[in-house]
Amino acid sequence: MRLGGGLLVALAAGAAGAGWWLLAGLVLAAVAAGVTARVPEPGDALVDRVVVAVARAAEVTVYAIAFGAYVFPAHRELAAAGFAVVVAGAGFAGVKIPAVVVRVAGGLLLAAGLVLVALCVAVPPVATVGGGLRPPDFAGVLVAAVMTLPFLRPVGREGAGWRVLLLGAAAVLVAFAALYQLGAVRLGLSLTSVRDLLSAADADALQPLLTAVAVVATVVPALAVGAEVRERAGAGGLAGLAAAAVAAYFLPVLPVLVVAGLVTVIELLLGVRARRYSGSRE
Repeated sequence: MRLGGGLLVALAAGAAGAGWWLLAGLVLAAVAAGVTARVPEPGDALVDRVVVAVARAAEVTVYAIAFGAYVFPAHRELAAAGFAVVVAGAGFAGVKIPAVVVRVAGGLLLAAGLVLVALCVAVPPVATVGGGLRPPDFAGVLVAAVMTLPFLRPVGREGAGWRVLLLGAAAVLVAFAALYQLGAVRLGLSLTSVRDLLSAADADALQPLLTAVAVVATVVPALAVGAEVRERAGAGGLAGLAAAAVAAYFLPVLPVLVVAGLVTVIELLLGVRARRYSGSRE
């Protein structure tokens, strides 16, 4: 469910740095997500709770920026900040999304992604300048992998391997379709690259549908993440979500994506430490 909201902005950021090697970054992120799928949650120590709260607040910031850019482009910053404030309020009011709603929304987003891929592949792309495959930029590939890792991690352990495989395949397919249709340069130029993708595929009539998809792809996971911040960090998590609102207003998406990815890596390391500590006590 997290993947849709993340890809709305991560595709452009990844393509700007890695070009066509964005695909390699996505594969690397999917492999990392699969390998760490069974890593437990960090413990209850202060540092663990702070890291989890920062990671989730960064995710909320990404969703907020995507929401503002796609739903209220004329007032992107204000919409993004307002989105984060509403998510914070809903999370601390105890609002939770029913599991059936999450599953239905995930199915709809998967169907929308497949439709987008079909449109992009069916329509011959306009020739692009400078968008071919260049020598691999290992730093760009690594950054692309780090940026997308938070959105490829499965929620829960049941069937985690299959879900990571499905999410990774969907991400690679959508990224390939976007690169095929727009080219790496054009894809990396626009925060709302998926809108440009529909225009390039002669599917401007679907722009209102994309707006609805953007709402679902950002609101549902953000509310779930906001509730998780409340459960893990208590009232102290409110400061993190307040910082998310400020960051959504002032910051571009690239540093937010990088922070979200790096803190996710730290969270995984803390989970590994917690498992080793638990094993040594047993």
